[in-house]
Amino acid sequence: MHIGLIGIGTYIPPTRIDSAELAIRTGLPEYVVSEKFGILSKPVAGPEDSTAEMGYKAALEALADAEVEASDVDCLIWCGAQHKDYPCWLAGLNVAHRLGATRAWSFDMEAMCGSMMAALDVAKSLMLARDDLRTVLLVSGYRNNDLIDLAYAPTRFMMDLASGGTACVLRKNSGKNAILASAFRGDGSFSDMCYVPTLGSKAWPPKPGDEAKASFVVPDEAAFKKKLSETTMPNFYAVVRDSLAKSGLREADIGYLAILHFKRSAHAAVLAELGLSESQSTYLENYGHLGQNDQLLSIRLGLEAGKIAEGDNIVLVGAGLGFVWASTVLRWGPYRES
Repeated sequence: MHIGLIGIGTYIPPTRIDSAELAIRTGLPEYVVSEKFGILSKPVAGPEDSTAEMGYKAALEALADAEVEASDVDCLIWCGAQHKDYPCWLAGLNVAHRLGATRAWSFDMEAMCGSMMAALDVAKSLMLARDDLRTVLLVSGYRNNDLIDLAYAPTRFMMDLASGGTACVLRKNSGKNAILASAFRGDGSFSDMCYVPTLGSKAWPPKPGDEAKASFVVPDEAAFKKKLSETTMPNFYAVVRDSLAKSGLREADIGYLAILHFKRSAHAAVLAELGLSESQSTYLENYGHLGQNDQLLSIRLGLEAGKIAEGDNIVLVGAGLGFVWASTVLRWGPYRES
């Protein structure tokens, strides 16, 4: 028995910010934005592009790509951002209702920018354990760029945050594109080092002016940077290698790396560490970081560019604030027993 990915959908808002505008808003030279941070432009949500709306539009495309009717979906898992249309609100059920997925039950889950890999693993486990789950839809929307003050230097490393939605359809015994193994690491000591200080239960009820402070802060920038530099890349490589090992594979078996957007030097370092060429990945310089959407977007772009062939092992990898590191291996093409 296996679980395969049979359809992918993406939604990219039409409104964009380019490197020149980001330079003005951050006070950095444009070449630093485009070359160091690796952002030529990025999409940003307009008033009509709520978090759930972007996920809904991506879901429509994923169902069409999979040639699956919404009424055939048994479960819809929302793996998008917590920054949703409303607080304490289930985006997944909203999307299921709008799609006409009348048989589907749903729940929302979050692992920050590791959410798509976590959802793939959760969905796979549920589908293998339950007889009543044949088709599952994963849906994500993201616009955490709303929560970044571009003039605030300590969170400048997140200037690439953008907006968008992705979705994918999973099918039990699909005969293709099998989800292999996943690996995760977490470090909760980061939890109070970068966060939004207002509008949560710890700062409730809101005080006058709190809405103007609804953006990420880093209370101790030096400590945060030191800890991040010591832990992030080792854990990043660890989850990649762990997911490969659990899949019975080695680094030499990677066909394509579906990786989050981060600065150019880090992207190049990952390729070098894993022995990959630029043709085996896609640098999202015209998209920025769409949170948990980067990996499916990268696969879509890789397929369109002819970078992914049947039989390729695709490694999805990302990291999110909190901190979590996540990786999943997907074998593209006809299913075969390992």
